[in-house]
Amino acid sequence: MLERGPERGARPDPADRWKPGSDILYRFWRLDGSLGTVHPARVLDDRPDRLLCWVLPGTPIRITTSPDGRTPRELPLHERFSGIRVPALSVWRTTATLRLVFAEQWSSVWWFFEADGSFRNWYVNLEVPLGRDATGVNRVDGVLDLEVFPGGKWSWKDEDELASALAAGRIDQRRLDRLRAEGERMADLAERELFPFDGSHCDARPDPGWALPSLPAELVR
Repeated sequence: MLERGPERGARPDPADRWKPGSDILYRFWRLDGSLGTVHPARVLDDRPDRLLCWVLPGTPIRITTSPDGRTPRELPLHERFSGIRVPALSVWRTTATLRLVFAEQWSSVWWFFEADGSFRNWYVNLEVPLGRDATGVNRVDGVLDLEVFPGGKWSWKDEDELASALAAGRIDQRRLDRLRAEGERMADLAERELFPFDGSHCDARPDPGWALPSLPAELVR
């Protein structure tokens, strides 16, 4: 099992930034130090306080499943966050997704697009930031998320999973309280149509010349 302390992210020199087009890993760890999902991505812009990157359709990704191959969404709710998990290879099957990952904030913002490239909606993924290293960024998924739509409309997502996640230790109440507060802050920005919900990047397109980023083979063994 790959392990990492749940809140010990590396802090690189501010001058050591990724160049546009760089291939990085967007990793989700669990509080017990085990590695969960990993999404390879292409860097669009990298700054000291935020990273903007694309996850491209067809990209190989790491997921974790039950030993019999069921994904978390295929498991009953009371088993979704408990039991043995094994790594498995999958593919990012949705359209290209632009992601704004904040270095210190407990959230990232994802732009979802239709197949024709037109903007659809934002997704606020509530996350515990763990810093970054030479190969990518490290986060803990906060279970609770928000969907945000043009015009300032928004809604919580996955509230029904919180009790099971807490009982299984996937998240704890202290972190959940902070994640919910972050969600409320982002919802306020959405209602007022302030950045990142002000139309920024809604016309973005990934570079058509980019190859799909790779997933290290050892992550799915």
